[in-house]
Amino acid sequence: MAVAFQDLSAFKNYSSYQKDSAFTLPNCVNSYRRKSATWRLPKAAIITNLHLPMSSFEVKNRTSVEDIKSLRLITAIKTPYLPDGRFDLEAYDALVNMQIENGVEAVIVGGTTGEGQLMDWPEHIMLIGHTVGFFGGSIKVIGNTGSNSTKEAINATEQGFAVGMHAALHINPYYGKTSLEGLVSHFDSVFHMGPTIVYNVPSRTGQDIQPRVIDALAQNANFAGVKECVGNDRVAQYTNKGIVVWSGNDDECHDSRWDYGATGVISVTSNLVPGLMRQLMFGGKNPSLNSKLMPLIDWLFHEPNPIGLNTALAQLGVVRPVFRLPYVPLPLAKRVEFVNLVKEIGRENFVGETDVQVLGHEDFILVNRY
Repeated sequence: MAVAFQDLSAFKNYSSYQKDSAFTLPNCVNSYRRKSATWRLPKAAIITNLHLPMSSFEVKNRTSVEDIKSLRLITAIKTPYLPDGRFDLEAYDALVNMQIENGVEAVIVGGTTGEGQLMDWPEHIMLIGHTVGFFGGSIKVIGNTGSNSTKEAINATEQGFAVGMHAALHINPYYGKTSLEGLVSHFDSVFHMGPTIVYNVPSRTGQDIQPRVIDALAQNANFAGVKECVGNDRVAQYTNKGIVVWSGNDDECHDSRWDYGATGVISVTSNLVPGLMRQLMFGGKNPSLNSKLMPLIDWLFHEPNPIGLNTALAQLGVVRPVFRLPYVPLPLAKRVEFVNLVKEIGRENFVGETDVQVLGHEDFILVNRY
């Protein structure tokens, strides 16, 4: 683990060195200048607008807002860990591949489900860039670059688009809440960089993004839509005005999609059963399938997300049973319940190939320094 910290520290120092150090010519070039009065610096060495790509407004993947607005099934992807708490990129890549193979159209990287709140920004941006590099041609990559600090949101969003994310997800400032006018100014500070989804989840932020704020934000050309967790009445209020909405509640997403006009869902459950969630979003009204999935959804959210999902993916053998604290696995009784749920729904509908297991307390690794 010490090595991981050293690597991140070295990355920071290297970036700082590039930004702060003056460009100096090698001694051999200085010697050549003294001998020849006609020598000229190469043009590449005298570009006045020299900048670090990660600090620029350039983007690697230009994606239209309309492309983002059309997405129906977006997975808030889980971030797996190695026993020392570092990212398990092999398991991550396998999980993203399973999403692609089952028809998921986009992933949220480093969201609440992906535990962005437990990452530092270098980790966060690296994971966005990694996802773009390996999967950006097959699936839309939406980086969660929001923050309760406008400065951090601007910096992270700039870096996210620089490494190629197709769109950004932004939450309203939490804990240190602001006024409704402050919310508009906060979001306006990042909209110019690219397509943006606004995320309203009052149960986590302590503040509802009210409709008049969304109405104001919707005037911006880069506003793609809102991930709404307040409920279907709010969904209908927006869709009746032509505002794109993704349900943020898996237990309501079927009705949101087919009865209230939502475009689709940003889903936790699709980590586990992406194929069934695609049917729910693309296959027309299906109350039978929705009812079949409801016990699993209730189980997933028995404790705050992502505790249930982390436990389930470990039991399925898709990720190592490693938790970054403060998250801990569900208790034994709930783990036994999950095994029964998998049998009822059908193991073939879940990600992974190994048999589902209960797992004992001793199987889980809790990491408090990462």
